[in-house]
Amino acid sequence: MAPVPGAAARQERDPRPGLSGVEPGVLEAWFEGRGQPAYRARQVADAVWGGRAAATGEARTLPTALRAEVDAAFRFDTVAETDLQTADGGLTEKALHRLSDGALVESVLMHYPAKPGQRERHTLCISSQAGCAVGCPFCATGELGFTRDLETAEIVDQVRHAARRLAAHGRRLTNVVFMGMGEPLLNLDRVLAAVDALNDPRRFGLGARHITVSTSGVVPGMKRLTALGPQFTLAVSLHAARDALRDVLVPLNRRWPIAEVVGAAREHAKATSRRVSYEVTMIGGVNDTDADARAMAELLRGDHAHVNLIPMNPVAHTPWTASPMDVIERFEATLREAGIATTVRRNRGQEIGAACGQLAAERAGEPPAAAVARRRERLIDESAAALRGERSHEPVPTGVGD
Repeated sequence: MAPVPGAAARQERDPRPGLSGVEPGVLEAWFEGRGQPAYRARQVADAVWGGRAAATGEARTLPTALRAEVDAAFRFDTVAETDLQTADGGLTEKALHRLSDGALVESVLMHYPAKPGQRERHTLCISSQAGCAVGCPFCATGELGFTRDLETAEIVDQVRHAARRLAAHGRRLTNVVFMGMGEPLLNLDRVLAAVDALNDPRRFGLGARHITVSTSGVVPGMKRLTALGPQFTLAVSLHAARDALRDVLVPLNRRWPIAEVVGAAREHAKATSRRVSYEVTMIGGVNDTDADARAMAELLRGDHAHVNLIPMNPVAHTPWTASPMDVIERFEATLREAGIATTVRRNRGQEIGAACGQLAAERAGEPPAAAVARRRERLIDESAAALRGERSHEPVPTGVGD
């Protein structure tokens, strides 16, 4: 795969729609309008979703002239270039994708070998936005700020790239999680269209229960998902059970506080009968205290929920590090004693920039040292105030409180 240049200059986005984002009926109508039989749309779909083709020219069932017409009207792949890095003995693959306008997004493919009583799994974490407006300070994507929403095809083509790599070894993708760059529920229409394409047996054909959509707590979007009644898993990036601390760790908490977020998650679990997953990045001396564990136990006691405790990945420009494992295990024990299913997730791929957005942030270049120092000092002050129970007076990040 071609290497992705760092900090690529922005350019005009390719106006051609990506084929993976075009619904089957629309593609059929396009061929019909050109006097072509309906089966031509099926031939294109087979090439798009079959797992191995990487360009329109490889759709050999189409006549050469018709391939040229399709290529002029659509993009077979919305990803222009990809830089692939591996770690953990090949069990983790991190891809940095450059899109047609130079925007950079990431996906991570994680391989889990078979165990007694458990089949092998291949899970892909994908991005829904280039950058992110939420600005969680422990997240590398938050350092980048927000660039733009991804198109449906730009989301789905991350999956197709991973599927092609797996197909070369006779394997299939088993799970997709929307936990990469961006806040999925701030690009909800396109995320839902991507989920439809992934779930549709005529297209990618992945079962809904193998798809997880994450949110940092966009309550209107959560309520919309509940009203639609989808069967995929909802994951909530919780990170703290006390509003003062979550104001700092997840800034949109200033717009939708914990009670609203967890209330919306409970309604979703009730309506779909699907267990909600809560993600908690464990930050040493910040959100890993016994008081935090007790607060989370009380918050989630009796809920149809599962908590993932995740040691923080090292991220530049923050003063924080991961909680020690014995502290995380004590936190886990407190939740388990309250009857809450809890898992400690081990970090993977640290040598290749495992944190969400870390490769893209590195390619964007280092900010001035003085700016880094100010940011670190501010985070130290804000987290100290939060630990004293003081709510943040900072504004809600632009673009997330509407």
